[in-house]
Amino acid sequence: MVKEITITSKEQVEKIHELASQVPYEVWLSNSTMMLDARSLLGLFALVGQKARVVAEDTVNEKAFDRLVSKMTI
Repeated sequence: MVKEITITSKEQVEKIHELASQVPYEVWLSNSTMMLDARSLLGLFALVGQKARVVAEDTVNEKAFDRLVSKMTI
């Protein structure tokens, strides 16, 4: 599953990290040049000011994934 978000602040990065750390599946963020584990706080800061794709395995419940991504957009 893939959804696109825009990361605008360090507070949003911290929220994304917190949310990704709470779910029982892997969450990744990617742009055109890199793919990062959403649990890697330091790496996420490289995405501030950019559009990113939130990526999870297709086996994840779609509604749960949509709720997760909506919480990431603050």
